[in-house]
Amino acid sequence: MSGTTKIKAKIDKNGVCEVKALASHEMLSYQEAQRAKKEANFITYLVAKVGDKVVYEVSSSQFLSKDPYFKFSFTGAKVGDTVEMTWKDLKGNTDTSSEKIK
Repeated sequence: MSGTTKIKAKIDKNGVCEVKALASHEMLSYQEAQRAKKEANFITYLVAKVGDKVVYEVSSSQFLSKDPYFKFSFTGAKVGDTVEMTWKDLKGNTDTSSEKIK
């Protein structure tokens, strides 16, 4: 695994791949940043791919909690494929993590 997002991906008996991911990010909203005298910064976009196929894509806001948890499922993957998740935050930082599907 690379990056700072912890990923677990598993295919069930019906062929559905369930992904659970925990992104490591402080997720400072505008209000929290103002109180802490810091700059606001939170994940604004996240995409998950298997190969070149997008299986999950979301635009997010400042209202996600610190170290947000993402859970989604999809079909069409097989054991041994790799799920790759990339997020981008307000400051333009990106993080890419990947994990093999079990």
